[in-house]
Amino acid sequence: MKKAIALLALLAAGEVAAKDVVNIYSYRQGFLIEPILQEFTKETGIETKVVFAKKGLIEKLKKEGKYTKADMVLTSNFSALLQLEDEGLVQPINSDVIEKNVPAQFRDDEGSWVALTKRVRNVYSSKERVGRLDALTYEDLAKPEYKGKICMRSGKHPYNLGLVASMIAHHGETEAREWLKGLKANLARKPQGNDRAQVKAVKEGLCDIALGNSYYFGKMLNDPKQVPWAESVYINFPNQTNRGSHINVSGAVLTKHGKNTANALKLIEFMTDNKAQNMYASVNMEYPVKPDVEVSELVASWGKFKEDALPLTKVSEYRPLALKLIDEVKFDL
Repeated sequence: MKKAIALLALLAAGEVAAKDVVNIYSYRQGFLIEPILQEFTKETGIETKVVFAKKGLIEKLKKEGKYTKADMVLTSNFSALLQLEDEGLVQPINSDVIEKNVPAQFRDDEGSWVALTKRVRNVYSSKERVGRLDALTYEDLAKPEYKGKICMRSGKHPYNLGLVASMIAHHGETEAREWLKGLKANLARKPQGNDRAQVKAVKEGLCDIALGNSYYFGKMLNDPKQVPWAESVYINFPNQTNRGSHINVSGAVLTKHGKNTANALKLIEFMTDNKAQNMYASVNMEYPVKPDVEVSELVASWGKFKEDALPLTKVSEYRPLALKLIDEVKFDL
């Protein structure tokens, strides 16, 4: 009898423990989100268990199906949010807290995903050979005057794919195709490397202009080896005289077969509120999605800017066509 009671007690304890955990698949690096997760556990008592990976988590989630342990997924870009939605791997995020914290343009209309941070697709220009480009537009990058002067990573990378999709949304397929052709003609080399590698190439004189996300500028300034790269360029915010600069996001979803959905929802709510948003801003030099949260001192030093107000859901409609055009013009070849 005592053994039976003890067994029941253990089972009950296990059930309680299960209610006090959230299992996370994360494309975001540990150094960034672990301080936020620790603060969440401190405030709520809910433990977090994380599987980190640079790629393959969506495929893992698909393979696991209803047997997955993941309650939520944290992504490093908008494309991954869309893929999770398209694959039917999510359930709606219904929260008054999140609706209050996050503007409508940074969450899905049906609750499939929510953005947690913003980043700008900036243009970096050589201080020595170009100077500031305050009036520059993304459209200008296709002009003949920039022939042989531009470096960038693969056009198929999610960061560039989003930019191309936004160009289609604003200008239509025909004009976007011509823009891509012009941009390709202006490349100093075949697309390669990551965003920081493009700024390094500017420092080395291989090109004069590079495309890259805003937060990498902050990362380079915090890495002694890369400080000279960052100090060799200006960070420019394109399209300030018209629609504003293109925005990409990191974000979160609730998994379709999560077992601790209520806890996962609490974590996403926490991540959209002031404390976590401040931590994102200070640690990773990103822009908060919550409007009343200040950016870090370093990011503030880059100046204020106008962002493209086109909803990400609208941009997402043109993502397949963007990939088609990139292949069509043989952008990466």
